[in-house]
Amino acid sequence: MEERDFFDERTEPRTHTLVCSKCGVAGEYQLNWLVRRKKRQLSGRADERDRARFAKAQNYMVLRDDTANCTNPRCRKRFEIAGIKTMAFID
Repeated sequence: MEERDFFDERTEPRTHTLVCSKCGVAGEYQLNWLVRRKKRQLSGRADERDRARFAKAQNYMVLRDDTANCTNPRCRKRFEIAGIKTMAFID
């Protein structure tokens, strides 16, 4: 079984405060995260190795966006997102 079989996936927007690297203006940005939540139970076709991997699996989210457009009307340039972890575990 693949890892995707252990999780339910959905895209979730979250707001973050970022600073544009070009003009230095801080702003609120909507970033898209892929949220993977562990399923309640494993399907019947799993073997012992899959059950052991499923027992260790945790909920987590992965950042899908790697760039953002500046909200400053004078700048409007695209900059890379820095200062945010690209993966986070969810409790």
